[in-house]
Amino acid sequence: MKETKLSLEKLGIKNPDFDYVSNKRFSDGSEYRFEVPGIQSPSALKSIISSSEDKDIKIHRATQTKGIMLLTDDEIDEMVSLADNSKIDLFLSVGPRAVYDTSATAQSKEGSRIGYRLRGYDNLVYAIEDVKRAVDLGVKGIVIYDEGLLWVLAKMRESGELPNDIKFKLSAHAGTSNPASAKLFESIGLDSLNPVRDLSPSMIASIRSAIDIPIDLHTENPKSTGGFIRHYEVPEFIKIASPVYLKTGGSVAKHHSWDTTDDEANQRIKQVELVKNMIERYYPEAIIK
Repeated sequence: MKETKLSLEKLGIKNPDFDYVSNKRFSDGSEYRFEVPGIQSPSALKSIISSSEDKDIKIHRATQTKGIMLLTDDEIDEMVSLADNSKIDLFLSVGPRAVYDTSATAQSKEGSRIGYRLRGYDNLVYAIEDVKRAVDLGVKGIVIYDEGLLWVLAKMRESGELPNDIKFKLSAHAGTSNPASAKLFESIGLDSLNPVRDLSPSMIASIRSAIDIPIDLHTENPKSTGGFIRHYEVPEFIKIASPVYLKTGGSVAKHHSWDTTDDEANQRIKQVELVKNMIERYYPEAIIK
């Protein structure tokens, strides 16, 4: 095993010390930011903005998970405007995915392991078109589920076919859970990595030590993905995973593509408030801007 570990270390992959603390930061020097996932509509976005302002809580990112193709142009326009006015980074998810396709396999217990990846040439084209439509409407953040799609989109960004300020975020549904996979995604153009939801702190630390891009961690989860709540671990998340987006409010939903109501949007902000209180109690020196 020693030789294998040395080989990995040469590739920039190693097992961090038990007391590992990340010295990496966002460009503004902050260690953590808040992300609210599952915001599927302009109404829900409006509600989390209003609720966060009432509670004097800064939300840095809002993420839609159902798919760009399920939003009208007017809805996207409104969400872009709302996010811009509130200085929130808006990320919309690529619509085409295996579970929306005609594949019976993707809907089966065994076949579900292919996740939300794309099947065939046509679906790759559809996914790129989905992204181009969102970009044309002013969206600057895209959630991706397929590594091949990421590679193509990053090449298009590099060549100028897509804006150079567009950001690509990988969903937890892509199944990334080790530092080698994380480095691969970073090397092909990823800007923000959401690993699987149930990693231990030491597993998270191994990923952080291998990559420089932000890591997005769920502080809680819908019942469909385990339902576990990790609020007390958040101070540790910040120490080992900085720069980190704390994805908060997920336990309000029943599943990944849940249509968040206005009332549930307010509940999501309450969850952010609970996590914020944990940080202020147990790691008040942590930097947020």
